[in-house]
Amino acid sequence: MKKYVLDLKVSSVERVNARNVLIKLTDDKPLPEMLPGQFVEVRVDGSPSTFLRRPISINFVDSDRNELWLLVATVGEGTRTLARLHEGDILNCVLPLGNTFTPLSHPAERILLVGGGVGVAPLLYFGKQIKEAGGSPVFLLGARTAADLAEVSLFEKYGKVCITTEDGSAGEKGFVTNHPVLSTECFDRISTCGPKPMMVAVARYAHQKSIPCEASLENMMACGVGACLCCVEKTTEGNLCVCKEGPVFDTRRLLWGE
Repeated sequence: MKKYVLDLKVSSVERVNARNVLIKLTDDKPLPEMLPGQFVEVRVDGSPSTFLRRPISINFVDSDRNELWLLVATVGEGTRTLARLHEGDILNCVLPLGNTFTPLSHPAERILLVGGGVGVAPLLYFGKQIKEAGGSPVFLLGARTAADLAEVSLFEKYGKVCITTEDGSAGEKGFVTNHPVLSTECFDRISTCGPKPMMVAVARYAHQKSIPCEASLENMMACGVGACLCCVEKTTEGNLCVCKEGPVFDTRRLLWGE
């Protein structure tokens, strides 16, 4: 897909919870086509200590409003600077980057989407795509506490939502792999994004059940085009740049068992 460098206008910045903000961007022209699983590289202006662009998953594309949504976890100076954006500000973005989640193959296909923390972000747009193709996705969302959950009501628009929290303050207590939906329902495929330990556990479960599984990796990706080599991941084919070959990988290609 063609890549663009665009100065996008901030249409709103919404505080989702104590950790995450939702930044909605628009343009005077129609936004380029973007697909679930892809990401953007954003330039962080106004931060004297942030020199490299920050990779942000595409959370959602609202074609009716010509908006791109970015769900941003404020974990460092760069992302905290992004959280201070206001309506009307300009955010320079390189997009769309990376590959995509595997689309629904037929309406009867059962796909489980497993997300943890801010890793739930790309699953919302993917869920929308699945539903529009005639499918019924199931979302399994994990967080430390109920206060850390994000966009639950939006996920509920596109499929069944199952929740786990480590402290039991919402949904089932424990990790995503502890949720009973994994034993009570059957799935044809699993897609996951979130902290690496969570994705490794999901991939192991999928392997044990002989269920195809893909994971969207969250390695640091400074350039987005495979030039800086800071996002390299060990795979069955050697070291690959996540930004160029991914971020979505069939988990059988990843050397997570080593």
